[in-house]
Amino acid sequence: MSDLDLLTQSLARNVKRWRTERGFTLDALAARAGVSRGMLIQIEQARTNPSIGTVVKIGDALGISITTLLDYEQGPRVRIVPAEQVVRLWHTDAGSYSRLLAGTEAPGPLEMWDWRLMPGEGSGSDPHPAGTVEIAHVTAGELTLTVEGAEYRVPAGASVTFEANTTHRYANQGDVPAEMVLTVSVPPVH
Repeated sequence: MSDLDLLTQSLARNVKRWRTERGFTLDALAARAGVSRGMLIQIEQARTNPSIGTVVKIGDALGISITTLLDYEQGPRVRIVPAEQVVRLWHTDAGSYSRLLAGTEAPGPLEMWDWRLMPGEGSGSDPHPAGTVEIAHVTAGELTLTVEGAEYRVPAGASVTFEANTTHRYANQGDVPAEMVLTVSVPPVH
């Protein structure tokens, strides 16, 4: 089974499991996540490979991390994620990417990402649930972070933290690749 097939199967099983555990109907989860009921059915039947944006929306609506949605093994308390198991969820032909390095549920979803943005490229995000916080540490180049229409320049070696319950965008307006480690903390669903 290919990595993509494994991820598709894991996503199907985990969306259904967490939806049932939370007591959500397909319609309720669709409304909370802002995705169609038909899309959820296709995901739960492993008949589609949804976009990263759709997976993020479903995770946010369920109050769990993308790592948990894509996890195909329930691991021990200490979990080492080998380099070859890091999941690349977004990329461009020019070489930009985001990779989910690790994540956990403690007490809500907590994710750590590795990002590379090539010159002139960027990636936007819909608002996350209230209480979500993101922390980015720029390791190379310069990140241009846009939050609520305001641009913030974050040079290599600097870090930024912000409340991510609003539309935001990561971009590279420089001439060299921008690289960062990003942590996302989402509050638990009550």
